[in-house]
This record gives sequence, structure tokens and C-alpha cells, in this order.
Amino acid sequence: MKKIFTALLFAGLSGLASADNLPFTHTAGLLDATDTNALGLSVAAGTETVTVFAPTDDTDHFSNGIVMISFKGALYCMWQSSQKDEDASDTWVAYSRSTDEGKTWSKPMVIAETIANGYCSSGGWHATADTLVAYINTWPDNLSPKGGYTRYVTSTDGLTWSEPAEVKMADGSRMEGIFEQDPHVLPNGRIVNAAHMQPGLKVTPIYTDDPTGIRGWKKGNFTYTANGDQSRELEPSLYRKADGTLVMIFRDQKSTYYKMAATSTDNGETWSSAVLTEFPDARTKQSAGNLPDGTAYFACNPVNNKLRSPLALVLSKDGDLFDTAYLLRANDEMPTLRYSGSAKRAGYHYPKSMVYNNYLYVAYATNKEDVQYTRVPLSSISLNGGASGIESIAIDGVKVFAAGKELHIQLASASSIDVEVFTIAGNKVLTFAAYGSEATHDISALSTGMYVVRVKTTQGVTSSVILAK
Repeated sequence: MKKIFTALLFAGLSGLASADNLPFTHTAGLLDATDTNALGLSVAAGTETVTVFAPTDDTDHFSNGIVMISFKGALYCMWQSSQKDEDASDTWVAYSRSTDEGKTWSKPMVIAETIANGYCSSGGWHATADTLVAYINTWPDNLSPKGGYTRYVTSTDGLTWSEPAEVKMADGSRMEGIFEQDPHVLPNGRIVNAAHMQPGLKVTPIYTDDPTGIRGWKKGNFTYTANGDQSRELEPSLYRKADGTLVMIFRDQKSTYYKMAATSTDNGETWSSAVLTEFPDARTKQSAGNLPDGTAYFACNPVNNKLRSPLALVLSKDGDLFDTAYLLRANDEMPTLRYSGSAKRAGYHYPKSMVYNNYLYVAYATNKEDVQYTRVPLSSISLNGGASGIESIAIDGVKVFAAGKELHIQLASASSIDVEVFTIAGNKVLTFAAYGSEATHDISALSTGMYVVRVKTTQGVTSSVILAK
């Protein structure tokens, strides 16, 4: 954790909102900018780094856009791959799979082949209880200004994939935009994300109430800042505050080297204008979210220059004030760039994250060639008491607990009961209905881990609880 405190100066920074109007702030001295190696941060207990893929003379040398997910007890890691250069015509979308909690990983396999007259890049993942969705960002050469559209493939076993199909908007049209790699499932089941819409790359918050994540997408009401063929705001991620407000964090393409942020109080349908925050940024992607106990976080490169290093994790109890930070990767542990290529440079590039089995996983491309992730035990970073070891909790007269292979629901009075069970990553894995003051359901098919159980009754009681099974 941060132990050295220094002041940050923002005099003359154009467009900076007052602290009272910022979507989030951080404590003064949280990051020591004079320590270019580690920002004065320490490593959280239990942190470890794993390499999924490292290039050799006989493989592709370029990797970027690393994204992970869990599905049916296995881990999956996706990235865009090419022989030498970023976004080259030979770019394809690769993935690797681990069935032993990340101890070993398969050789790269194909999600999307190279295409004629364009290229494909990684669009991230989504999963339901029985289907894994891989998004494919598709960039035609003949589109001007540069932009693209989104396709997807699905699998029920993580090995055999459907033919690519187009992601659809609510009106049935193709999503004419590049899908950000960070879809978030809200407690009400809605999926919220962003896409960079044509013409060019104009960032737009999007949402769907279709649980598959492949159709029904709508544009949120948001006014981006014009910046040529792109919007000023790019490549966002989001987290939820304690009061349910969504905060979307953006890269600022005007190179202020600070994050921008906007908020939504209606589950992503309308958004405030993005404002410039006081939080430093290397003009790159970040990955935001919430831990099971509600702790807000984002993984980022919090420096005021283009070097995407160090890689850090910042945390907040409520999403308003970020007052805790840990080091994920330092400058002095960065390997030497082994192979040259267009847009390749030193750094921990484009982090994306997930929560799985009591760990936060942060995946990234080291020097745009090594596919790596760093995982941190939730017990080391949860600021609201953590979730580990919780067996039951009573909220609004509803008690939920696990006993053996059964999930038990107890109410203060008889009612119709609708129950949904989600992984802590937000993927729905179980639903059932009952009537009475008690209900039980077999959960033997669920893997050991943390789950969110949402209960709805005719009295209007809605209770979200975390269950350790």
C-alpha cells in the first residue's frame, strides 16, 4: 500500500472540474510520481503473475487486447495476434484455455481467422450458464474514416465455435461500432458497455436487457466531445458506486494525461457529460469494476506520460474516494522488448480484469508481445469486510444460506419467490421460482466459489446477497 506522500499540482490544467463536481477523487499523495519504478506502492499479499503466452522465433510476435473470463470451471484468455505489427492485415483473434486454475495453458487457438480486406481484433467475452460468447471487432479496409463493426461466435464447451454472426442493435440492425472489451452485468441483469460508433470512432455507452449479450443493444444518451474522426473520450470501463450510480472512466485522447469520467443514475440509459478528473493516466485503457463486497477498483497506468508502466490497482470503499492503491507490476521487472514491430513499445498495455474464485485477475500485454495476468487475493484488497467465508446473510426479512448441496431461502411471511444466482463476475448461472415462506433448491451443479443471490417477492422485497458455497 502507498506509504510515501507527495502533492500533485494541477495549475493551468484546462478543463479540470472542481473537486466537488468530480465523479470520483483520490487522496492526496496516493501515488508518488517521483518514484518512477513503483509510484511508492507495495504489492498486496498473495499477488502472483502468470504468463499465458510468450513469443518465440517460430510464433507470432505481436499480442495485445488481452481479456479473460471463466466458463464452466475453465479459464479463457483472448487476444489479437499478428506476426509483427499492430493492426496488420494478418491479425487474427487467438485464445488459450486452462482447466487447472491457470497452472497450465493451451497453445493459442483460433476465435477469428484473418479476413480479406481488413482485420479482426479482440472484443472481449460474455457468458451465461451454458453459453460462452466471444466478441470480434471487425475493421474493413475500405471504411473511411477508420472504424468497424462487431461480430460474435458462441460455444457451449469452449472448444467448438459457431460461425461468426453480427451483434444486433434493438432495431435489428448491425452494431456499427467497435465493442469495448468490458461488458458489465448489473444486479438487475442489464448489460452495460460502450462501443466506438461510426463514422470514425465516436464513443457511445450502450446497454441491453437481453441476457445473451448478442442482441437488443441500445445507445445510451451521451454527448461525446468531438475530436476529429474520433471522440475525445475513448476506451472506457465502468464501476458502480454504493448508491447504484455507474461511473464510466475514459482515456483522454487530447493527451492531458488525466482520466475523464461520466456518470449514470438510471442503469446506463442517460449519462452526464464526461469531465476531466484529477487522476493521472498514460493515455491508455483501464479496467474498472467492483469486488464482491462492493469495493470499487480500477487497474491502470497512473502516470502523466505515455509510458504504460507501472501497472497499479486503486481501490475505494464506496466509489467516491479512492484512498488505497497497490502495485501490480513495476518498471524494473519489465522484460526487454524481444521483437520489433509497428506500435510495439515497452509497457504493461491495455489491462482488463475479472473476478474468479476469490481472486481479482488483471490481464494485459507486456511490451505488446507477452500475454500475462496478475491475480490478487480478494482477502488482500476488499475494503468493506470482504466476502470470503460468508455463509448466510439476512436483508429485508430475507435469509439466504447454503447447507450441503442445497440453497435455502427463508422469508418472514409466505410469498411468491423468484431467485436468480450470478457469479461474482455477473454471469447468471441459475434461476428458479417457488411459493411459501421457505424454499430450497439443489446447487450441486455449481462450482465452489462466491455467488450473488437475488431474491424477489410479491411484497416487493429485493435482496442481493453474497453466498460462499
